[in-house]
Amino acid sequence: MDIARQEHEQMRLWNGPAGRAWVEAQDILGEMFKQFEGPLIEAVRAGSARRVLDLGCGTGGLTVAAARKLGEGGGVVGIDISAPMIATALARGTCEGASVGFICADAQRHEFEAASFDTVISRLGVMFFDDPVAAFVNLRRAVTEGAELRFIAWRSAVENPFMTTAERAAAPLLPDLPVRRPDGPGQFAFADRDRVRAILQSSGWIDIDIRAIDIPCSFRASDLRRYITWLGPVGTILQNADEAMRERVIDAVRPGFDDYVQGALICFTAACWAVSARAQSGDPGEVPNG
Repeated sequence: MDIARQEHEQMRLWNGPAGRAWVEAQDILGEMFKQFEGPLIEAVRAGSARRVLDLGCGTGGLTVAAARKLGEGGGVVGIDISAPMIATALARGTCEGASVGFICADAQRHEFEAASFDTVISRLGVMFFDDPVAAFVNLRRAVTEGAELRFIAWRSAVENPFMTTAERAAAPLLPDLPVRRPDGPGQFAFADRDRVRAILQSSGWIDIDIRAIDIPCSFRASDLRRYITWLGPVGTILQNADEAMRERVIDAVRPGFDDYVQGALICFTAACWAVSARAQSGDPGEVPNG
């Protein structure tokens, strides 16, 4: 798939079924990924006049948490390609009275004001660029020299069996399930540590540290049906399936999660990379978009 088609597909997905799903299931996702906040919020120093960019901010949970940590001395901006999620993030920020702003745009191409941030954080939001080198070049130009970058990204699908449980079980019933492409934008696009390092080195980032971390995650077992019917490739298809097909798929998929049930919770481990880097001095140079 060429870059133009990948860009179009990501725009369609996150402003369509995936965006709707993350808004509908934001409570489940917030519960699942709450343990991700700590390693990222450490990069935000309370009481200092800092400007923080939350990359791929989704519905704004991490953005608001960063603003609470930062206090009144600075500001936090979240950016995401998904209009439905940004609308939800704006409402969240208003409701919680947080000092946050939100931008609905593609961070790979958005014209940020130069040197306008000194910290960039991201929780599972960096794996969807059609040209990740160009994206991190653009981010490098948006930050001050020496600015800190810190993000968490998934390791491989093999190391995260929970994340593919539904599609493995549903595959016989859903022959049109999309195939995950390790070399294209998607959940596991940053699975290769060497590739991640090369992307950052090529785009003007130094002092790169990439560490494997395993994060315990959970959500209520009573929300499993909503998880199956909204999230991931299976949820995307079930949004438009008739009731009979939806029930057949749910019945086929539910037993696959039995090993993850612990009392009233669904529990699993997220195998991820914790990545940090700093912006080097000077212009990282022009990077072709092809």
